[in-house]
Amino acid sequence: MTTTDAPAAAPARWLAVTSVAAGTFTLVTSEMLPVGLLTEIAASLGVSDGTAGLMMTAPGLVAAASAPVLAFTTRRLDRRIMLLALMALLAAGNLMGALAPNYPVMLAARVLTGVSIGGFWAIAAGLGPRLVPEPAVGRATSVILSGVAVASVLGVPAATFVSSFAGWRTAFAAMGAGALVLLALLAATLPPLPGTDSRGALSGAFSGPLRLVLVLTVLIVAGHFAAYTYVRPFMEQVTHAGPVLVGVALLLYGAAGVAGNFAAGARAARNPAAVLITLVALMVAGMAALPLIGLPLAVLVVWGLGYGGVGVTLQLWIMRAGGGELGTALFVGAFNVSIALGALAGGRVADGVSVTAVMWLGAALTALAAVLIAVRGSRAQQPAVTPAGEHA
Repeated sequence: MTTTDAPAAAPARWLAVTSVAAGTFTLVTSEMLPVGLLTEIAASLGVSDGTAGLMMTAPGLVAAASAPVLAFTTRRLDRRIMLLALMALLAAGNLMGALAPNYPVMLAARVLTGVSIGGFWAIAAGLGPRLVPEPAVGRATSVILSGVAVASVLGVPAATFVSSFAGWRTAFAAMGAGALVLLALLAATLPPLPGTDSRGALSGAFSGPLRLVLVLTVLIVAGHFAAYTYVRPFMEQVTHAGPVLVGVALLLYGAAGVAGNFAAGARAARNPAAVLITLVALMVAGMAALPLIGLPLAVLVVWGLGYGGVGVTLQLWIMRAGGGELGTALFVGAFNVSIALGALAGGRVADGVSVTAVMWLGAALTALAAVLIAVRGSRAQQPAVTPAGEHA
């Protein structure tokens, strides 16, 4: 990839990189907003916890479809205009959710959120080479993707904290307001980013290594969200944790996840398979330990360390596989459909069996990924493509 759009001296472009990272943080936090608020929203809108879990399923499925579709069909359009439009759509979805009088309206709001998530993430992930000089591309890409990783582990505790003081509607309204602030920031910092014709990337987007990473993404992310979507009901119903303990536990999970993200990012560029299998082992240990021994604080720290590094490790493996922009969009699609499927499967198990059984479901799916990495990972991570971060 080239950096023809980036000037030699680019302090302003690093502001743009930071703005995009803040945008990805806002998007993914919005996607996972219902996790920490699930019990409150279900009671307020008169649905079961399992049905409320569809607030995760709907945007995940929509984002999964919109990522590759928007990346390909809008490839000729200025990416700056696309990012601004998608951020405006996110603001509308969050504010609509804050005002939703019933559950169908809430689901409609979550569909709007899903379109924004899929399109923005797919475009933003490949912007590093267009915003900074070539030697800094790897670092810029890491900063942009850190918005996704940090949101994945801090968004839920932040929303839970706001909700504990002002209610779940305030949490949605705050994210809507945040999206409007980001819209202004992106408009002020992003340069024109003319579209390109990316049809030539189609062949590289379906390579064998990339297919393996996509399968691993589905197993790991679906396993995680099958369990994590219902971690608050589990703590309340099984370990009898009160609101304060729930908030502290999710906050510790978030802090551990941030540490896992940066620890994995420092090691995964050269050997993503080895790093990923370690992360998956931590996740399985955390999910299985909750129903066995309780101790939500210590267990969620272990779980957070594992999942916190998954996103950056999978993304580095995607870069190594050489799938190009469409490959990244397919990864975004797989990631989001996995969120949807995991939340849906967890909801069926939570309603049909118990919230304890949901933890075992998550552990089983994630353990399957560990087996697959052990069998095929070493061979599949050795294409002739150098990860973007190694030349930075």
